[in-house]
Amino acid sequence: MKVFLKVFILIIVLVVFAVVALVLFATITKYRPPERKQLLSNERPTILSETAELSLMTWNIGYSGLGDDMDFFQDGGRKMRTSLERTLHNHIQILYFLQENQDKDLILLQEVDKKARRSYNINTLDSIRNIFTGASIIYGKNYDVRFVPKPLSAPMGHVNSGIVTVSDAAPFIAERHSYPGSYPWPNNLFNLQICFTLNRYPVENGRELVVINTHNSAFDKGELREKQMNHIKEILVEEYRKGNYVIAGGDWNQCPPNFKPDFHFNHFDTIDLVRIPKDFLPDWQWAYDNKVPTNRRLQEPYYPAETLTTLIDYFIVSPNIKIEEVKGVHLDFKFSDHNPVKLKVKLLGDRTIKQMEYANR
Repeated sequence: MKVFLKVFILIIVLVVFAVVALVLFATITKYRPPERKQLLSNERPTILSETAELSLMTWNIGYSGLGDDMDFFQDGGRKMRTSLERTLHNHIQILYFLQENQDKDLILLQEVDKKARRSYNINTLDSIRNIFTGASIIYGKNYDVRFVPKPLSAPMGHVNSGIVTVSDAAPFIAERHSYPGSYPWPNNLFNLQICFTLNRYPVENGRELVVINTHNSAFDKGELREKQMNHIKEILVEEYRKGNYVIAGGDWNQCPPNFKPDFHFNHFDTIDLVRIPKDFLPDWQWAYDNKVPTNRRLQEPYYPAETLTTLIDYFIVSPNIKIEEVKGVHLDFKFSDHNPVKLKVKLLGDRTIKQMEYANR
């Protein structure tokens, strides 16, 4: 009995020591980005026409690991990753789709792994660079943890991942902006360091085109996302007041205001629904396709007739830009738990803007 007691105490001591050591290690090695970090400064940017027509696409590629076969432990499932073979298949198919859309002026991507156990250390960022040779590629790191201990049965391990903006035109400034707030301790030691990136392009009329790529928080009750939305709202309003053209797109992890789904093949997910308030930028434009879901639940593999889906990937567009077309692309969640969204816009020249201002007096 004494031997058993000693062994039991020893095990408890070792477990406590391991937990303390892990927390200490995570605290020391925690990625602590500044509130604002310059990623690029370019003396020879592309100058856009004041009536430029632009095509964009946003897609959370799910680090090539969240195809239609997957359930995920943080979303009610059990798995941490799929097989190496399936990850490589997803990776290749995602790259094929990006190649097919090389004609887009701007592509906003989220969950792009540089090196992570969950994606078998495949460097997706390098693969994207190999496709878009000659393009401007801006990478904003938002997940850098040496060891994620969850789930205990198969820890995620190391993660180095971020968001990527690919643009045909060369910006003159690119920045990483940290969002305010964080997950409760100790979860914040092992979670994303949420951010958005901001690209600036000069326009011939002296204004700027500001393009934001965002990936907002998930797996919170909404308070963290509310802080983030209030923060980005200040940026959007400030840039528009300067006279700039503004487009913000990405994975917002919440539905747009007044969203009413018209999904033809999927069920809308109303569980723990987080929606942006109706009075959030009421004069701005929300660009989404209400017929195509952009995200699915990961509590089990994808079954079109059963799996709950939602729309959390879209664009917010300032009033001085005309939306010409927005279209969701239903890929049946084969290679990612998100579907892409495409957008076509046209900048309104000074003459058109003045006419609009006069009409609104």
